[in-house]
Amino acid sequence: MTRVKICGLSEVEHALVAAKAGADFIGLVFAPSKRQLSAERALQVVEAVRALELRPAIVGVFANSPVDEVNRVADCCHLDWVQLSGDESWHYCNQIGRPVIKTVHVSSSDTAEGIVDEIAAGHQLLAGQELLCLLDTKVGYAYGGTGKALDWQVAKMVAAKFPVIVAGGLTPANVGRLIEEVQPYGVDVSTGVESNGRKDEAKIVAFIEAVKRVEAQVS
Repeated sequence: MTRVKICGLSEVEHALVAAKAGADFIGLVFAPSKRQLSAERALQVVEAVRALELRPAIVGVFANSPVDEVNRVADCCHLDWVQLSGDESWHYCNQIGRPVIKTVHVSSSDTAEGIVDEIAAGHQLLAGQELLCLLDTKVGYAYGGTGKALDWQVAKMVAAKFPVIVAGGLTPANVGRLIEEVQPYGVDVSTGVESNGRKDEAKIVAFIEAVKRVEAQVS
């Protein structure tokens, strides 16, 4: 089953739409971004989602923040996972008190072999700690949410070795093809379910339904 992460949610109603449609992860951004939330606002979203009988995991997205600050916000907002989307080292990840989603930024010059080696090193250092890696496109100095696609062939080769979440340029129109070609552990979307810079409820539902359609065809 391909897991779905809807990221960059900032409104309670959008988070509830994603949860009720079947999202496995809901991403709340604490890193500097147009989608950034305060801890107080994030807690409102978390509490609303927690009230649902079938609830997705709540992921807090950070980038290059002090370890103590990340752990404090994770505790305050009752996060299930911490996603590290900056330049954090594997040693840094080892100091996080929650399961970790580590973003691996993929540039056009990166090879699948190099990415696999990097992820292998992380799993070795974080043995015993729950870890997932997320592949996202490296675009300038941005740490995600750019809407730019990465090389699916590279992602496929990495996904054959490790469970990875694939992000970057995904939309309701192409996520099914990505799943068929890459067969990732999960998919992540933010820009691809927005209209005019805001989350679009219809696109959120369409994205999750597109994933479910592929799963139904395979099963």
